[in-house]
Amino acid sequence: DYLAPLLVLPLLSMLDCVALEACALEMPCNGASPDPDRQRRYTELFEQLDLNKDGRVDISELRTGLAARGLHRGEAEEIVLESDINHDGLLDFQEFSQYLRAHEKRLWLMFHSLDRNNDGRIDVGEIQHSLRKLGVDVTMEQASRVLQSMDKDGTMTIDWNEWRDHFLFNPLHNMEEIVHHWKHSHMFDIGEHLTVPDEFSERERRSGLVWRQLVAGAMAGAVSRTGTAPLDRLKVFLQVHGSSSRGINLWSGLRNMVQEGGVFSLWRGNGINVLKIAPESAIKFMAYEQWLIRGSKEGGSLRVQERFIAGSLAGATAQTIIYPMEVLKTRLTLRKTGQYSGMADCAKQILKTEGVRAFYRGYLPNTLGIIPYAGIDLAVYETLKNAWLQRYCVDSADPGVLVLLGCGTVSSTCGQLASYPLALIRTRMQAQAITEDKPKLTMVGQFKYIISHEGVPGLYRGITPNFLKVIPAVSISYVVYEHMKKVLGVGY
Repeated sequence: DYLAPLLVLPLLSMLDCVALEACALEMPCNGASPDPDRQRRYTELFEQLDLNKDGRVDISELRTGLAARGLHRGEAEEIVLESDINHDGLLDFQEFSQYLRAHEKRLWLMFHSLDRNNDGRIDVGEIQHSLRKLGVDVTMEQASRVLQSMDKDGTMTIDWNEWRDHFLFNPLHNMEEIVHHWKHSHMFDIGEHLTVPDEFSERERRSGLVWRQLVAGAMAGAVSRTGTAPLDRLKVFLQVHGSSSRGINLWSGLRNMVQEGGVFSLWRGNGINVLKIAPESAIKFMAYEQWLIRGSKEGGSLRVQERFIAGSLAGATAQTIIYPMEVLKTRLTLRKTGQYSGMADCAKQILKTEGVRAFYRGYLPNTLGIIPYAGIDLAVYETLKNAWLQRYCVDSADPGVLVLLGCGTVSSTCGQLASYPLALIRTRMQAQAITEDKPKLTMVGQFKYIISHEGVPGLYRGITPNFLKVIPAVSISYVVYEHMKKVLGVGY
């Protein structure tokens, strides 16, 4: 008798789940009849997508239909993959309606999970609760933006029809993917900038989006670094040789480099600088994913601060592994004509004359520099973006590309100002070779030497060409990245 209530409660819960499944499957539920308009809706949608009226919808027609509804065309492949039963690359009406019916079932279950008070409508508080439950802490204002993107009748609540129509052609399978979609499309204050690598859903991993996006970013970085390589070499030249050549400036530095090795010498060191993009990006992403997995196992999704720490640790991990390439890049950038025949020869000579430890010279200031740069870059970027949204984009969550580029440029500049002294000390430590007349200075020794001989301005030597390359680097990177996204089929 005492155990009877304990046995009945789980049974009732199971019956509730069965009833919910039954409603989603259009089985009679509490006397409710199936949606009488469903077949008509499916027919109208199919006819709208079937542009050539041959009774089938191909991938091209589906892409056009999605674009007309404001959805990105990349979803078409996923829909065809799920619904093309006979694998002929075409959707007939039966396959089309079967996919929509199964997808509506998933959407109904998600709608019901959001509707906590079971009033048939989703309000702002319920959206905020669902986001926070899955680890995305948002304000009521941000939750309102999510709701407004689906609210067609202006009631500030979402009924089943609005929910269904909004996600009908968006092949999301669970609430985690819905939240991921909201997070990216509404630009929440979650620290998503270059400092913190992006998160990808399981669906995006399966589709290969992860590596296509990394390839697009690597190509953008390669073109951007090649375009600004002369300014980068000038920066390194001033960092290392500026103190010994008091009269040196931007123009005299460029002139000296051209006179010594010709115009093409301005691109010395660019080869390895481009070469290290791919391993650095891949290692940073994989390390970041591991920190995310560890954090989620220990207590749910990571908060903003934890994701920032995870991003910094991932950056430090990547730098630890590829740091010898950083040393090679500095040596090749500063080399004189005929000093090295290539990367392999440079590595061989360093190993022979200075030993293995030379490949990690300057590692400490480099690692210490990650934290102030990352923290300030992230804080300034999010502050500027949110200030713009609150002042100029009351009815929209998208500040626009130019605003984001401006925020990124300013935040990157502020981050560089904070971390530049450590970057300069790192470069000098990388460049110094073991010689009899010059002692090898430590990080603290370099700092004391610069302050005593050059003063505080000496810590910022070479920062002018560094600032000059920010805007062209960001612009080139963005243009190439957008082009590569189209080539590789990466959509947002």
